[in-house]
Amino acid sequence: MTTCPPVRIVLADDERMVRSALRAILSAEPDLEVVGEAATGAEAVSVVRELRPDVVLMDVRMPEIDGIRATEQILATLDDPPRIVVVTTFENDSYVYDALRAGAAGFLLKRSDADALVQAVRLVSHTDTLLFPAAVRALAAEHARAYPTPPPWVARLTGRESDVLRLMAQGLTNAEIARRMEVGPATVKSHVAAVLAKTGTRDRTQAVIAAYEAGFMNAR
Repeated sequence: MTTCPPVRIVLADDERMVRSALRAILSAEPDLEVVGEAATGAEAVSVVRELRPDVVLMDVRMPEIDGIRATEQILATLDDPPRIVVVTTFENDSYVYDALRAGAAGFLLKRSDADALVQAVRLVSHTDTLLFPAAVRALAAEHARAYPTPPPWVARLTGRESDVLRLMAQGLTNAEIARRMEVGPATVKSHVAAVLAKTGTRDRTQAVIAAYEAGFMNAR
């Protein structure tokens, strides 16, 4: 029986106690492996470039450069970048929203329990679902910087693509969207790829952010 290699994780937080707590929780799981740590944003960029992890847990406020800039640099300079999850104290923080706009795959509260932490890492590394969709939608609705007029991509979406984007925002996976729309998974995958291309976004999280900023989620 073939076993998958463990998910390789880098922890970036300026508080040693936080990193130690995260390491203890994640290292207890046989399918997760903490391969590196960073205490500043600049160090996070360097460590990630060197170790090429699958997932980065990134504190949003750190010395030298913050988690937002670190996220931007990592995603801009690596051909196959890791999935970045912002770890934060306040879920409605504008810094978190900026990190999601910069390309973070989602966010996790520092007060989350061990099960939620482990689930979040597994979700972003293995599935196509949106991490904590209700929280992302609430954050987007509160902080979205609306365009004065809808961007051109809104008009370019087909009816099916519009439906897929709305279902993506609900946190449905490709398989769940396929069942809801009564189409094949390959068709949904094609629609998702078209949505990302037309919105100019990297992944589901960025697509949902773009949809709220464009006023798309309120339009019918």
